[in-house]
Amino acid sequence: MNWIDKAISWVSPESGLRRLRARRAADLVRLAYEGARSDRRTGGWVTSGNSANAEIAVALSKLRERSRDLVRNNAYAARAVAEVVGNAIGTGITVQARSGASDVDRAINSAWTDWIEQCDADGQLDLYGIQALVARTVFDSGECLVRLRQRRPGDGFRVPLQLQVLEPDYLDQSKTQKTATGYIIQGVEFDLVGRRTFYWLFGQHPGEVTQTSLRGSLVSARVPATEVLHVYRKDRPGQVRGVPWLAPVVVTLRDLDEYEEAELVRKKIEACFAAFVTQPQGPEGPPIAPAAPDPATGKRVESFEPGMIEYLKPGEEITFSSPSTSTGYRDYVAAKQAQIATGLQLTYEQLTGDLSRVNYSSYRAGLLSFRSGVEGFRWLTFIPMFCTPVWDRFLTVAYAAGAISELGPFRAEWTPPGFGSVDPYKDSIATLNRLRTGTLTLRQAIAAEGYDPDAQIEQIAEINRVLDEKAIVLDGDPRRVTQTGTQQKEKELTQ
Repeated sequence: MNWIDKAISWVSPESGLRRLRARRAADLVRLAYEGARSDRRTGGWVTSGNSANAEIAVALSKLRERSRDLVRNNAYAARAVAEVVGNAIGTGITVQARSGASDVDRAINSAWTDWIEQCDADGQLDLYGIQALVARTVFDSGECLVRLRQRRPGDGFRVPLQLQVLEPDYLDQSKTQKTATGYIIQGVEFDLVGRRTFYWLFGQHPGEVTQTSLRGSLVSARVPATEVLHVYRKDRPGQVRGVPWLAPVVVTLRDLDEYEEAELVRKKIEACFAAFVTQPQGPEGPPIAPAAPDPATGKRVESFEPGMIEYLKPGEEITFSSPSTSTGYRDYVAAKQAQIATGLQLTYEQLTGDLSRVNYSSYRAGLLSFRSGVEGFRWLTFIPMFCTPVWDRFLTVAYAAGAISELGPFRAEWTPPGFGSVDPYKDSIATLNRLRTGTLTLRQAIAAEGYDPDAQIEQIAEINRVLDEKAIVLDGDPRRVTQTGTQQKEKELTQ
């Protein structure tokens, strides 16, 4: 009891007792959670109760710079970004209009097909290349900005709209303040309701070093939020900016780099073979082996030759260095690689390309967890933040330009690319069994492979029509041939 408790107990013993019981109950609750204790094990554990934005504000720039450096120079970081982008985006996430009217869908899809080839403001990529670039930027920089650039009718575009991909450095992070109509957090302006209204963007990249970009590059301007897409993974409520995906393993990757460099130096030292000569006559005595002076230093240089036999004078002695060898290198590196893979939600095999420690079943089981994470990024982050807003703006501009005759909203059916199969035959048998038992529909099976179900079914119908006209029966036609290769009877075909 402290002096306050004692004073209260002296004035009112009943109140003092209640106070003592409450304090004891609080101590019991606190001690029930081992992670909340302050003892020898947790004495150096520094934590903070800051919001996501407060923590990101002081760390984002340095995290982004280090993440990019690792992607440029670290093999594991480069492999990680390739695995994530390759599996999440692949050859591109496609879309088909689903308005309920076939003629409207064909018109929209036709305009979309023409537009995706001309949508890049830089004139180098199509829409699927932009998707991969945005996903890569989200990985190594934590976020990506995409400006929706409206073009003039005379610019020669059927749908006068283009996309400009910008690094998050364009966002003025120093802008954090209250405004008359809301507030600004790290360059993103909100109204009083909490809706994004403007982005404060620099005219050019702040890190550009060419002389032509110095003027005006550090002056930010307000850009309406309706003209900017801000794509990032939102890990905490209220989080305004994105964090590089390498953040949990930045230090581990750097430490592993330094450890491997130290091991390389050690191996070089171990490979050195040196001899130490003891001569009673001193350094000016006769050489042990054929010698020649070094042109630079003038000192005597001696060397060994295979099969050389030399007779030493009495008192002369030669000793050889025996560098110690290191052990445990592979085990330590493998443990660190597994730690890095876990932090990036990859498998060890994906990060390293080493398949020597895995069999088919364990490799496939590991991929299931990774693919669940990729599906989450696709459907919970990338499609809502990038694909859907692009589709909505495309429809609006296409209608205004006369490329389509009706203005939706039209439902979009997005189809991400399918995942590669470790064993295509076994996977196809499993898919067939699910189709036969009704736990999977044909549309779902086709979409899982990354194809548009309607387009696939139309192609199958067209191929079957041509085969029937030519009276051709293929062994792979399930209408004519059974799975065992037996041709079905005509009576069965007509039923």
